[in-house]
Amino acid sequence: MTHDTAPHPTHQPTDRGPPVVRTIAMPADTNPAGDIFGGWLMGQMDLAAGNVAARRSRGRCATISAEAMTFHRPVFVGDEVSIYAWIVKVGRTSMRIQAEVWRREREGEVTMKVTEGLFTFVAIGPDRRPRPIPPEDE
Repeated sequence: MTHDTAPHPTHQPTDRGPPVVRTIAMPADTNPAGDIFGGWLMGQMDLAAGNVAARRSRGRCATISAEAMTFHRPVFVGDEVSIYAWIVKVGRTSMRIQAEVWRREREGEVTMKVTEGLFTFVAIGPDRRPRPIPPEDE
């Protein structure tokens, strides 16, 4: 058994606005061991990052990569799950978005960061091909 000695923040970020997605982890979202399945968390992160990407590009976007995924702590049934996502870099047709997942126990106020990852999206036009991302001020 390994012990993770790295410090883990216990207060959700206040400098990034409200969470993009907030949901409750349900029994249907578990793995065979009864904890919340990492794939479900990744899906929630992709939804949050995709929402940020679509708003910034003002249109359809597609996920082209998910990297630097780190699972720090488990999530349990009943936990409130909050996903924060923000733009790290915008290119001509693509953007990189960082996502963090925080959990809060159902009966308490203690929160902790449980997962983080970096997602890359490409803006997609009506022809389903990459399209330029408009400037922010348009």
